[in-house]
Formats: sequence, structure tokens, C-alpha cells
Amino acid sequence: MSPTDSMFLLGESREHPMHVGGLILFTPPDGGDAPEMRAAFDRALGEPDADPLWRRRPVRSLATLGQWAWEEDEDFDLTHHVRYDALPTPGGLDELWNLVSRLHGTLLNRDRPLWEMHLIEGLADGRYAVYTKIHHALADGVGAMKLLRRAMSADSDRTDMPAPWAPVDALVPTRPERTSRALPESVIGAARTVASEAFGLVPALTGTVDRAVRGRGGSLSLAAPNTVVNVPISGGRRCAGRSWPLKRLRAVATAAGATVNDVVLAMSSGALRSFLLDQDALPDRSLVAMVPVSLRPDKQCSGNQVGVLMCNLATGTVDPVGRLTTIREATTQGKDAMRGMPTVSRLATSALGVAPLAVGMITGNRALPRPPFNIIVSNVSGPAHPLYWNGARVDAVYPLSVPVDGQALNITCTSTDDDIAFGLTSCSRAVPRLEPLLDRLDAELDALERAFE
Repeated sequence: MSPTDSMFLLGESREHPMHVGGLILFTPPDGGDAPEMRAAFDRALGEPDADPLWRRRPVRSLATLGQWAWEEDEDFDLTHHVRYDALPTPGGLDELWNLVSRLHGTLLNRDRPLWEMHLIEGLADGRYAVYTKIHHALADGVGAMKLLRRAMSADSDRTDMPAPWAPVDALVPTRPERTSRALPESVIGAARTVASEAFGLVPALTGTVDRAVRGRGGSLSLAAPNTVVNVPISGGRRCAGRSWPLKRLRAVATAAGATVNDVVLAMSSGALRSFLLDQDALPDRSLVAMVPVSLRPDKQCSGNQVGVLMCNLATGTVDPVGRLTTIREATTQGKDAMRGMPTVSRLATSALGVAPLAVGMITGNRALPRPPFNIIVSNVSGPAHPLYWNGARVDAVYPLSVPVDGQALNITCTSTDDDIAFGLTSCSRAVPRLEPLLDRLDAELDALERAFE
């Protein structure tokens, strides 16, 4: 197991679950209903074979020299991982999010493969919900989205679809003997690449520190203030989500000469500013967001390959357009700096930026005088077309993430078809109510639209 993947196992405790998740809402096909979706999942459970990714569990022993590694679970039991849940009456979104919050706060069993899928019935509007959680050691947010797309179809008429956990031929080497013979050459080539890129590490790290000192965008921040969301956390979780038409964010981005991701950050900035002002807790210095950047090869789903950029959220600025302008400048500077680096340097400078977070996870945030950044805001792009599973349309995908010590709130977004969904995850003790933050996100998007009319 890679050091990055194993870090999520080493940093996990009852108070700090380390899994990501997602809530998917399905609308049954025309003429269908939620019980028919239940029947489709029943049929899928009748085919218990699963892809190797879903069958592997973490182990650590003398054979692995005390390091975490993966092995196939010879006693794999699909019924442990796929479960049915039902909402209490009236079966609205409040009841759904309450259930998901409870599920997201419980640890995955390390004696088994690290994932669960909950099939949720009882929504009064006739829809069907599926909540899935997967350990961060097994996949990051981008990988989880690729797994989703792999399990769905763009064809609304297809009705013979396999289960989401079914084997995928593309993940199984078709000619192992060729792979074996080519291995030494590929290892030598990789070693040469790493060696050549290593010469750029010192200037890359030096440049990253210099940009941080001068307050410019990059992988390191030295300016994040303490806030009421940068506190040690407990194991309870609150989850909530809301969707907006993607065309609204695109229109603002076009008018501002920015990206959709810049608008996501601006919405988050305005919501946090308002949230902290209401508590008379807005610090003098601007909040800083850590923005994950995927470095993953196109076809890879498992593991973690993420770079980071730090973004000044300009929370001290009253004007929403001024906040967006500062954010656009910060992300542009960071992307320009990262664009000129080889992969090894990107990973190294990103590791430098998140190192204080790892220290905080280990020490319970007691060793840090202030946070390395205030919040993680990530945006995982999804398919630009509708998705279906056996004719049922995906209405929304709400991504849910991992609060850690010193980071009691997380904002993660993903787009599906014409909408972008914001998923908020918090420590239930530090930030017990998320609906007001969703309202503030909505208000900030309205303010940006009015400013560019």
C-alpha cells in the first residue's frame, strides 16, 4: 500500500472515521416505482461475484514488515457490504439526511473490505436513495466518481446492467505473462524518470515556500487564521446537500473571466463569511481553502493521487465580485506554479502543504498554534450527460467527505448532467446545523448573479 493510502488507516480512530461517501438519488423509470428498484437490487444481490477492488481488505503483519498492505478477503460476504434501510414516515429529505449522517459517522470494519452500500427505501416522493461509503485508503473523491460512472450507463433503455460491484474486465490484466516480462524495463524507466525529476525538487520546494511567504497562490499557506471551525472534532457527523443548475455558475464564471471552480470557491467564501459574521467570529485575516487537484491517470480508480493548492478566500472583502476576483488570481497563480512542475515535484510540494494537517491528526491539533488552512473545498467533475442504472435516472450525487482534527467542516462538489451538487460534511459537535450554510451558498450565488447583470 502506498504511504499516502496507508496514512488514512494510521490516522483513523473512533473519533476520526476516514471514509468518503456519496448519496445518490434515483428517479424510477416511467411506469416504474421504488419497489421495482428494490427488486432490481435484489436480482443484483443474487450475483454475488465482485470486482477484485471490492474484495480486498487491509492487513498488517510481520510478512508486510509492519506496513499496511492489501489482500483478497477469502471469506468475502456481499451481504455484509450491501444493506437495506428504510426511512421513518414521512420519508422526506430531512429524514434521509439524518440517516445518512448516522451512517457516515460509523467506522468501517477493518476485518473486511472497506466499503458499504446502503439501499434506502421510503422516500415519500417515490424516489430511491443509495448511500455508499468507501475508505479513503481505497479511493479518493476522483476515484469514487470514476467508480460511479463505471457502474452507470448513458442509455436510459438499458435494463440488463450488472451490479455496481460487479467485476470489470478492464481491471484484470488479460496477458499477465507479457506484463511480467515487461516489468523490469518499466521499473527501470520509472526509476530514471523519478531520478531526473528529483533534481527539480529543491527549486520547486524553495519556490513554494517563497510564494507562501509573499502570500501568492501555491501548495503552501502561512496565513490561515484560527476560526470556530478549526477545532478538535468528535466522531459524530452531520451531512447535508443541495444542487444548483450548472448553467448559473457557468454564466457567472464567463462574466468574471473565471472558472466554475472559482465560482464554487466564491460561493463557499461568501457562505463562510456570513456564517462567521452571524457568530461575531469573522477573523481579521482571510480564510484559506485547501483545494485538491487530481494527479490521477485517466483509467485508474483506486488509491490516492492528489496535489493541493491553497486559495485566499478573501473573506475580509465585502464585495462578492472582489472576493471572486481575489480567488481567481490565487487559483491562477497556483495552477501556473504547478503547471511548470513534473509529477514528483507536484507531489512533494503538496505533501509540504498538508504536512501540518497530518501532525494535527496525530496530536489532536494540540501541536499547532493555528491551522495550515481553514477548510477543504473540492470540486470533482462528473459526466456532462444523464446517468442511469437499469432505466432509473440519477437525479443527484451528493459527495460526502472526511472532517479531521482542526478541520470540522468540509465542502465537496460534483457535477452530474446539468446540475452541480454541494455536499457538506461536519463534526456534529462543532457545526451541528448545516442547512443555514446551504442557504448562505444560495444567497451568495444570487449576489454574484446580480452583480454581473
